Amino acid sequence: MTNANFVPVIKSLLENDLYKFTMWQALFHSHPAAHAEYEFKCRNTPEYPLSELADELDAQLDYLCSLRFDEGELDYLRSLRYIKPDFVDFLSLFHLQRKFITVSTEGEHLRVRAIGPMVHTLPFEIYVLQLVNELYFRRFDKAPRIEEGTKRLHQKIETIRAGAKQIANNRPHPFEFFDFGLRRRFSAEMQELVVKTLAAEVPQHFKGTSNVHLARKYNLVPIGTHAHEWFGLFQAQETVRLRNFQKAALQAWVDEYRGDLGNALTDMVGMDAFLEDFDLYFAKLFDSLRHDSGDPIVWGEKALAHYAKLKIDAHTKRLVFSDGLNVDKAFELYDHFSDRIMTGFGIGTNLTNDTGVTPLNIVMKLIRCNGQPVCKISDTPGKASCSDPTFVAYLRQVFNKPE
Repeated sequence: MTNANFVPVIKSLLENDLYKFTMWQALFHSHPAAHAEYEFKCRNTPEYPLSELADELDAQLDYLCSLRFDEGELDYLRSLRYIKPDFVDFLSLFHLQRKFITVSTEGEHLRVRAIGPMVHTLPFEIYVLQLVNELYFRRFDKAPRIEEGTKRLHQKIETIRAGAKQIANNRPHPFEFFDFGLRRRFSAEMQELVVKTLAAEVPQHFKGTSNVHLARKYNLVPIGTHAHEWFGLFQAQETVRLRNFQKAALQAWVDEYRGDLGNALTDMVGMDAFLEDFDLYFAKLFDSLRHDSGDPIVWGEKALAHYAKLKIDAHTKRLVFSDGLNVDKAFELYDHFSDRIMTGFGIGTNLTNDTGVTPLNIVMKLIRCNGQPVCKISDTPGKASCSDPTFVAYLRQVFNKPE
């Protein structure tokens, strides 16, 4: 870099969520020729225009695309039993290519688009989100924000300890949670502080992080399976009827992982439509379901009713909650469900960006695949995403999901 003031945000390609690697491997094996388009979006109003970050983001992406996986990182990935040797061999040759991602502005808005082969564009999402966050929050006074974040973290730890004392002797399943805060963190420093502190202070409850780099560094379990884009890939396959895309996505996941990583995301077209496809076969093969939109109590009760209908012992399954959680909400959900089923709680922004400054609500979603629109309807209207209203209407009709 010619700019002497340049400070890279991302220094390791492992600084990504685990589900990016697991989806990437499955894509590499099943649909290596897929073509994708991803688009960045900010869902709330920032304190200053994100368009001001465009030049800095361009420079950070230039640096990001110069990085490679080193041998230690590759060895770590090889140590994960579900990561296969040929995929690691691919990563040993891989680097992100700058030609597949562009940054521009539209008024005060920041536009970031990744377009190209999906094996090259899929990894960009989490990298872009952490870059935008770090660049945005660099403009705030860092020291008092980290101090406030640390204070609030220790308050959360006391809440966890107090809650654990109340439930220690009378519940069949423990309270367990994980860090899902990479994509919307205040900074790399803040997330690392959170992860190492929780691992040291409440290891009996804190069970891992989605951040593969930090999982490796602190000898924690990396947490994650798949995201909405995995289902979007199958919406766009000519060989798959649209009505069957969820079944096709779930089956491809089973074929790839053969019993590992059995946590199914349920809200690509809503929980009701998901459960119609989640028959006895899939319900036995997948260990858990992940909530990411809609009322979590309603969602969980539907899951329990579904297991009961299929005559599956719910105590052998798990509900994972990951939608806008904080510690108090996690304990409320634990209290409601833990007598009947195992639970887990992926807490993101409230762990890694609770510093007294309003976090950004940013996403970078798959919007087209193989030239076709991709749509997430979700159970929360504000989380729906699609660039083609005609396709949204058609998808709603196919899955009998009215507005």
